[in-house]
Amino acid sequence: MTDKNSPSDPTINTLAQTDLFADADTASLAAIVAASRRREMVRGDVLFNEGDAPDSLHVVLSGRIAIVMSAESDNRESVVALMDAGDLFGELGLLDEGPRSATARALETTVVLEVPYAPVRELFDEQPHLVWNAARMLASRLRVMDEVLADSVFLDVTGRTAKRIIELSDGKDEFTLPVTQEELAGMVGASRERVNKAIASFVRLGWIDQHERHYRIIQRDRLELRAR
Repeated sequence: MTDKNSPSDPTINTLAQTDLFADADTASLAAIVAASRRREMVRGDVLFNEGDAPDSLHVVLSGRIAIVMSAESDNRESVVALMDAGDLFGELGLLDEGPRSATARALETTVVLEVPYAPVRELFDEQPHLVWNAARMLASRLRVMDEVLADSVFLDVTGRTAKRIIELSDGKDEFTLPVTQEELAGMVGASRERVNKAIASFVRLGWIDQHERHYRIIQRDRLELRAR
């Protein structure tokens, strides 16, 4: 039997499954979706740039978005997060009205839901318990950043490369890397040359097989051990 209160619109359902809107009722979510717009992007399209004034948050409906930060000195980029279907991002400005802290760029054909801050703030005023969702989400983001910081201190480039490959495999032994080698280097926080050298060492040891962006993990236990 179908719950009459459950959302039938797939966009509303996607919104309901995000941490920020998890406890909102269907009518409120429908109002949020009605105030939002869909944006279709192709690889390389920029959703917003680091330093931009924010006025909306975003939910990935399909595709993948890279969240990147740039070094002012030499224009190098670090990929700090990948946003897949169902992920919500861009909420920081909702809380502090500060500029965008990173750039969001499409890695492939992508559709996002652009949600203006104004109706979200109205929803929070009407249902203040939802603000706790935002607090929990920010705490989760902080824990992830703490882990990234710890990796940069305690893992060398080879260890960080192993860890990112494991994460990007999504539990599969055979997969296509969803990012370019340059973007992978940005995720690892090292030069492309050093990351390629680490990957070559995994191939030489027989831990993985790699042809361009197609990977096959042969000895996952060895790779996981190197990532610790």
